[in-house]
Amino acid sequence: MNLAKCVMVLGTTSGAGKSWLTTALCRYYARQGLKVAPFKAQNMSNNARVVAPTLAAARAALPPEGASPLGGEIGSAQYFQSLAANAIPDVRMNPLLLKPERDTHSQVVLMGQVDEALSRMAWRGRSASVWPVISAALDELMAENDVVVIEGAGSPAEINLQSSDIVNMRVALHSHAACLLVTDIDRGGAFAHLYGTWALLPENERALIKGYVLNKFRGDASLLAPAPQMLQDLTGVPTVATLPMWWQHGLPEEDGVFDDRSTVPGTVKLTVAVIAYPRISNLDEFQPLKNIPGVRQQWVRSPAELAGLSPTTDWIILPGSKHTSGDLAWLRLQGLDAAIARHAGQGGAVLGVCGGLQMLGEALIDPHGIDGNGPGLGLLPLVTVFDADKTVQHTQARFDADMAKPGTLATANNPWAALAGVQVAGYEIHHGQTQQHPAMAKAGDVARVVMPSGLAWQNGAGNVLGLYLHGLFEDAAALQALFGASLGGPVPTLDSVFDGLADFIEQHFEPGVLSALIA
Repeated sequence: MNLAKCVMVLGTTSGAGKSWLTTALCRYYARQGLKVAPFKAQNMSNNARVVAPTLAAARAALPPEGASPLGGEIGSAQYFQSLAANAIPDVRMNPLLLKPERDTHSQVVLMGQVDEALSRMAWRGRSASVWPVISAALDELMAENDVVVIEGAGSPAEINLQSSDIVNMRVALHSHAACLLVTDIDRGGAFAHLYGTWALLPENERALIKGYVLNKFRGDASLLAPAPQMLQDLTGVPTVATLPMWWQHGLPEEDGVFDDRSTVPGTVKLTVAVIAYPRISNLDEFQPLKNIPGVRQQWVRSPAELAGLSPTTDWIILPGSKHTSGDLAWLRLQGLDAAIARHAGQGGAVLGVCGGLQMLGEALIDPHGIDGNGPGLGLLPLVTVFDADKTVQHTQARFDADMAKPGTLATANNPWAALAGVQVAGYEIHHGQTQQHPAMAKAGDVARVVMPSGLAWQNGAGNVLGLYLHGLFEDAAALQALFGASLGGPVPTLDSVFDGLADFIEQHFEPGVLSALIA
């Protein structure tokens, strides 16, 4: 059996650029006509996507409308990498996902499913239990593909963790991967980082390092000499690429990293303020907003940052949360609850996604101790009850055509009317089940259901929308409906982002290097 050639992207630190470089390599090799899959043994992130639990299940098409019973979670980075590779995402691409719930505890997701026993297990004791599953997933991907592009985590030279490593050099050795070691030169100390990482690896692991990559370089690259040659003289490893600083490559920043820059392509016509509470989840689903000309997306942590919003043009988004009641308490402590209510009261557009939808309601009720009880923001007459079972599934549904019907809902400050009748695909990850508040409904205060099965709710004025469906801004039809008219043409797509990444590395890697890695 012919096994895939493996290329692995390692980093001297977190945030060095591993995720985006892995994505770029996936698209580059896919454009060579090769069958490509991404892989990351373990990811720690609250940014997740719902994918199929097996390749066979992944090939089963979604029904025209409704929820698919199939669903497992992987890190968002591997989801985007699979799309860049033109591959169908499945859980083997990220067999172990750690979702932080507090500073000293993470929920463990193994092969797409929450594993409570592993969640309770000590960190170092966990690796022996999960390695057979991780290595089997990698072996299957290697058997099915021409190239597997692997992403490491943190640094491979974290010597306190080497004995229990399941994500860096153990994976590299198992797959006989040709490894690139990338560093963020903008931070300073790049050559020390590269040399120190190489020096701390055992000889058999050093042999797998085929090239160094200097990422986020600003200035004249000729001024780097003679450092790359000196480093090669010391280690035997060449510097194979110097990648210029590129702020607007179009991908989300690496997991857990906020990008607070507000650079906007074109004149700002719309500001989208996303509340950045401490346990925010799936923050990267808003990245497509940054790629749309005239749209400024900003992270907000204080009322002062909302003060300049226009209720006639600007939006506030309450994103998903890994701990809804805790983030709601934080939001109140900052005074953001009053600022959001004021914006909504003036007719400003407000969107709540998943945990954000739950916050928009009147109350959170937690009979199973899943999240916590508490009052909501009161912008939608809804109540959420947390269920012991977690909903994890693909969903395809259509917005109610009456969202834009004259006489039914006001549309002056209702950008959501553009979604009327639009079918969108996304995913659900939630414990809560949301319904009308019984007492308020009897009094005539009723939220409008604008998507089947209570997936989306809207207030009577139309300016406040809450939905359980993640991925609205990753759906081409939704983006076109919301922004196509103002742009006068097509909205930028993820495919164009992936092609741009591949073009970038093809331009800046030394000639022949990318082909030699899989020779």
